[in-house]
Amino acid sequence: MSDQESDTKIKFKSLKEKVSASTLKAVKTLGFKYMTDIQAAVLPRALDGDDIVATAKTGSGKTLAFLLPAVETVVKCEAKETSGTLCIIISPTRELAIQTYTVLQDIIAYHGFITSTLAIGGENRKKQSMELLKGVHIVVATPGRLFDHMRSREFDYRNVTCLVLDEADKIFQYGFEEDLKQIINRLPKNRQTMLFSATLSERTEALIKSAMKDNFREINTSEDNTKATVDGLKQGYMICDTEYRMWWLHKMLKKTQKQKVMVFFSSCKSVVFHHEFFTRYCNASVLCIHGKMNQADRSATMGDFYDADKVALFCTDLAARGLDIPAVDWIVQFDPPSDTNEYIHRVGRTARGIGTVGNAVLLLRPEEKEFVDHLKEAKIYLDKYESWDKYHNLQPMLDAAMQNPEFHKMAVEAFEGYIRALEVRKLKHIFNVISMDMDKVAKSFGLKKKPDVDIYIGFSKKHRPRKRMAAMLAAKNEDSNKRSKS
Repeated sequence: MSDQESDTKIKFKSLKEKVSASTLKAVKTLGFKYMTDIQAAVLPRALDGDDIVATAKTGSGKTLAFLLPAVETVVKCEAKETSGTLCIIISPTRELAIQTYTVLQDIIAYHGFITSTLAIGGENRKKQSMELLKGVHIVVATPGRLFDHMRSREFDYRNVTCLVLDEADKIFQYGFEEDLKQIINRLPKNRQTMLFSATLSERTEALIKSAMKDNFREINTSEDNTKATVDGLKQGYMICDTEYRMWWLHKMLKKTQKQKVMVFFSSCKSVVFHHEFFTRYCNASVLCIHGKMNQADRSATMGDFYDADKVALFCTDLAARGLDIPAVDWIVQFDPPSDTNEYIHRVGRTARGIGTVGNAVLLLRPEEKEFVDHLKEAKIYLDKYESWDKYHNLQPMLDAAMQNPEFHKMAVEAFEGYIRALEVRKLKHIFNVISMDMDKVAKSFGLKKKPDVDIYIGFSKKHRPRKRMAAMLAAKNEDSNKRSKS
């Protein structure tokens, strides 16, 4: 940071009248001297007890913006000798909850009396219940497991004075809407609520009405910016013929083999297939994480990726939210995101924090090029990256791999997962399943031709007749073309 930049930044020590010495000492130990924009805007108000709705670019420092007020809530309540849990922090995914809990341990390191626990699925429920029975001060949790505990007698949440909703928009996307409603209804009404997210939607607006006091503070550090992503991020897109998408990825992994890379796929089965191919048949250094893995394997994989200096992580959008992984050099969106919000969260895994840089590339099929214009409408501007040298011919390796029936099955399932992920996209004019060349898509998974699978199962019932009719018309056209040629 230059001298000129540091002059405009606000130091954490300016909060010494509102923040305890032990908390400030922890912040200093972590190496933080200056506040980010969102921290400077949120902390003075949150420390005064205001309800907060904060929107900021991902990677802007939201975690400290809510952890410091949460910890100081406990400090204030300690003098009153209040029993039970005092603060609850809700995260949409287990990985984000684990990360938040880890940072929390650093913040309370010099507070000998503050206790905390992590309540997430995939971990020992009985052990969590025993911790809650002790009356820990701060609980970091995922919605499903938290509500599960709230229905038991072990968890005393009658004195909760602070509720934090992190990545609130994703809580709905992962199906926790009803759990969250029940949680909010059960908690004391006279509490402070802080909601943080990189984006807001109609559903989060409804949540704000139900969870917040009428006089909440709305903070948006992104609203006046000309770009929706951080300045240190260099981002672009590449157009690749459908059948050569995997060849392109092979080239990308070769170019970045000495760097830390995250590669995003649209389905768990696609992650599994590509991980199997590149590790077993291309001898590539690749990790993978997806929602079908058990929690122990997910945690171990994220730990390995966190510690690595150079490796690629194949992942679904499970890894796109809030995770603060050091020194990620490249974000590769092998499958396009579902919308602009998901794009922002994916690329937010790099160029995190003040003065940092990172790279992102979005791979598109020729028919999907209009997605670039869609991103531009949301103030996301991509450069067009020209193609590199000729791709390495993967066909011999794919042919060899397809001799294995299990691998062939993986390819078919990955193909099906890819199509079904596209089926549910809202931008039908860009991601048009009906007009896709299915044989080319099949080749992109190493298959000789489109497998015999019902790709329309993923549609809601009201859409299926239309899709079946489109499929019938396509089949008739194909037959007529064959007859005309013969």
